[in-house]
Amino acid sequence: MSRISVDDEKLKSMLKAAVVEALQERTDLLQEAIAEAIEEVAMVRAIEERERTKSVTRREVFAAVEARAHI
Repeated sequence: MSRISVDDEKLKSMLKAAVVEALQERTDLLQEAIAEAIEEVAMVRAIEERERTKSVTRREVFAAVEARAHI
């Protein structure tokens, strides 16, 4: 088996070209990755918000909804 020698800059250039080509051909992959990242950020923010707020009972939630329904 023969060995191929590639310097770091050439390898970096080849890898960049391969990634760019893959993203150009499969834009759905990039869109999906961005959507997932946004969802993760939203989930973290929701968890942080939950930790900062007071808990309420189910009864309190329905009472608030009922009160707004009568406005």
